[in-house]
Amino acid sequence: MSDIVVIGAGQAGAALAARLRALRFEGRITLLGEEPSPPYQRPPLSKGYLLGEMDAERLWLRSRAFWAEAGVELRLGHPVTAIDRAARTVSVGGETLGYDQLALTTGSIARRLPKAAGGDLAGVYTVRTLADVDAMRAEFAPGRRLVVIGGGYVGLEAAAVARKLGLEVTVVEMAPRILQRVAAPETSDWFRALHAAKGVRILEGSGLDRLLGERRVTGARLVDGTELAADFVIAGVGILPATALAEAAGLAIDNGIAVDAQGRTSDPAIWAAGDCTSFPWRGGRLRLESVQNAIDQAELVAANMLGAGLDYRPVPWFWSDQYDTKLQIAGLNLGYDRVVTRGPEGSAVSFWYYCGEELLAVDAMNDPRAYMAGKRLIEAGRSPDAALVADPAVPLKSLLA
Repeated sequence: MSDIVVIGAGQAGAALAARLRALRFEGRITLLGEEPSPPYQRPPLSKGYLLGEMDAERLWLRSRAFWAEAGVELRLGHPVTAIDRAARTVSVGGETLGYDQLALTTGSIARRLPKAAGGDLAGVYTVRTLADVDAMRAEFAPGRRLVVIGGGYVGLEAAAVARKLGLEVTVVEMAPRILQRVAAPETSDWFRALHAAKGVRILEGSGLDRLLGERRVTGARLVDGTELAADFVIAGVGILPATALAEAAGLAIDNGIAVDAQGRTSDPAIWAAGDCTSFPWRGGRLRLESVQNAIDQAELVAANMLGAGLDYRPVPWFWSDQYDTKLQIAGLNLGYDRVVTRGPEGSAVSFWYYCGEELLAVDAMNDPRAYMAGKRLIEAGRSPDAALVADPAVPLKSLLA
């Protein structure tokens, strides 16, 4: 009988541990989490939970009873401080636990604004953990002034919640446009118009010089000298893979914990999955930040820990909820050279990313049919004629025929 220890009790860790039991692994499974809560969903933190529409238990991926019945030992509220690869042990909460195989599902951490720029002032928040959102919820009172630094999806979702709750909101984006790192100009334009219609002020091409205030933030000064008053600030400036533990243990790091196609690290007894990993993809390496990747890669790693020998071939999908708009994304738009627009039809529109004649990805706003059609096409490796995609008279289902 062997012991498997999983470090990181987020989406990937939960999926991996549950999958091991589903595959009838009978050894001991210990799931270690730094946070005190059982594994929970992170996407609703900046949406329903921040709005007050969900309580903490509704975020849980599984009940405490599930883990007990599955024979998965949860050890929560303590960080793992070291991995001893030679002894095959981990140190956590003053104890030393042995393992036969180890899985790292440590996820990612929020980038923080530098201390020199006022990032350590009271009233400056990030949106990554339950504790992060609990700490800021009392700030969301009607009429208060919020400055969001960063126009990515997390920043825009927080802005949407704040406007729905009656706050004055300004989004500051250093790049020439919001969502520049992840989406085409067409998608950026669509969401800029949406937020403007809701009363959000968006400042693009505007770098932050520093936050203002002595102990608590009172505003933000931009590099052009503009000063914005703020009752509090949310920094939505991206995330970083949580690799410190793996790096200290001497594992290979390459934009995350480097794993092979099966999820194995540079130590054959240690595996990794989720946001913290980079894996082989199209001759290079790729790191994905998504729920879908965390689940799919973790479940594949669970199977490979038991000898399946499967390679990971992701077909990514993502989503974002802002106001009454649902954005659904299928595929990866890396390397696109043109975008084809379908619609709008009412509030529904979709943008289809092509590289040459190859369909890479689809952004669908309030258009689940376009999303599903695009997803199925990408999964099948099929690329419809762009002229047919753009023609509203051509039914989506005909593209799948």
